[in-house]
Amino acid sequence: MPIGRVGLALPMVAIGFRPEFLDFERGIRVGNLEDNQRVTRILKLALESSYQQAFVTERWGRGVYWQWIGFLPRANRTAKPISAHVSFGCSKFFLMVDLQERLFKCGLQVERGYLKAPPEHRHCVLRPDWDWHRLLQALMPKSVMERELRRLVLREGFRLQAGSWENVPDVFFKSNFPDMVTLRSQLKAAPKNHWAGFQIFYPMRESEVRAATGVDLVESIMAVFKEVTPAMNLCMQIQLACAV
Repeated sequence: MPIGRVGLALPMVAIGFRPEFLDFERGIRVGNLEDNQRVTRILKLALESSYQQAFVTERWGRGVYWQWIGFLPRANRTAKPISAHVSFGCSKFFLMVDLQERLFKCGLQVERGYLKAPPEHRHCVLRPDWDWHRLLQALMPKSVMERELRRLVLREGFRLQAGSWENVPDVFFKSNFPDMVTLRSQLKAAPKNHWAGFQIFYPMRESEVRAATGVDLVESIMAVFKEVTPAMNLCMQIQLACAV
């Protein structure tokens, strides 16, 4: 995928993020760093500068290394009449180090959560105002979403991941790109007692990460976020417009 220069909230000389902070054994390093080295701060400032919106940072992991980081527009969460206090129902930009596949991934994520949750996770049950419903409605043949997904996967080298995250979810490439009926059915078929979701992401191998500079990686992540914004807009109650 061609990566162009994007507007960042920090001067290039101030970005201290380094490729080795994406650790393929432990995750994304966020602890014991200076502010200008921390990817959460760099990307949050860059997103808020690029989209002129406040963003909320979410994460999965603990300690110095996190496995997954998400950024969601605060206005989209606030717009939800039932679920304004949680982030599960919101579309997110995300980045993660997949330790099993040894891939760095970034892109768009929409979560379904549970349809039948264990008692300790009742707050994670799908609610009627979650973005998941808009995603399913958008996945129609000859739709704008189909056009966007075809562009991203067939032309730009993105991948789709759909279904249960407790089993091995289905991953779709250029070679097995699904029709929208199949993709929608795959999402709806995820077991009720499993956490499920949808991702469209750009993958980077460890060798590609190591060959880049920190600034290269920040620009690449921001460029990926810009590429998935049209699809994200089809799932949200608000619309994002990139100012740069």
